[in-house]
Amino acid sequence: MPSHTEENYLKTIYKLAEAEPGQDVSTNRIAAALATRAASVTDMLRRLAEKELLRYEKYRGVRLTDEGQRLALLTIRKHRLWEVFLVQQLGFSWDEVHEVAEELEHVQSPLLMRRLDEFLNFPTLDPHGDPIPAEDGAMRRPTHRLLADLTVGECGTLAAVRDTSAPFLQYLDKVGMPLGSQIKVLDKISFDNSLELNINDERIVLISAEVGRNLFTT
Repeated sequence: MPSHTEENYLKTIYKLAEAEPGQDVSTNRIAAALATRAASVTDMLRRLAEKELLRYEKYRGVRLTDEGQRLALLTIRKHRLWEVFLVQQLGFSWDEVHEVAEELEHVQSPLLMRRLDEFLNFPTLDPHGDPIPAEDGAMRRPTHRLLADLTVGECGTLAAVRDTSAPFLQYLDKVGMPLGSQIKVLDKISFDNSLELNINDERIVLISAEVGRNLFTT
């Protein structure tokens, strides 16, 4: 059974690889994502390679093995199920759950996670719109479009966020843009590509291009 630190590495490598499909993940990218030194990352990568959880080639980066990917997806599954539980059952807001779920994701009871999944009625998405892997690692990936890519007059439903940091989620709460919001693009300002949006036919909101690049619609 991998340690908490090893699970964190596998999860991080999986997410970095997902962001750039087909590319090996560099040591520097892993170090930046985990806010640690490259030398420490190298030591851990060698350890994980010895356990056959990834393939590591110096100066080339890493790629998870099938077993490494299975363990990474299992950790992601637990994290996202706990986030759903914290929001739905304990009244956490979506900007509060990440750090707590980071602790809970290392629980090593398959039975507990099956019971939790059943209790929550088998959710497929976490509170941020990210898909929850099934126990066998299968994951349905919804078809999304970046809000920034919508043209004037197009409509969509806010379905997921790319940036899950607390400040960004708090910003969305402040401007009244929770997931599920119905959005229509009223204008795209040519000067800086900021967007004027109609939210739920109730109010007009102006967001920056950067915000638009961190929101997904269906």
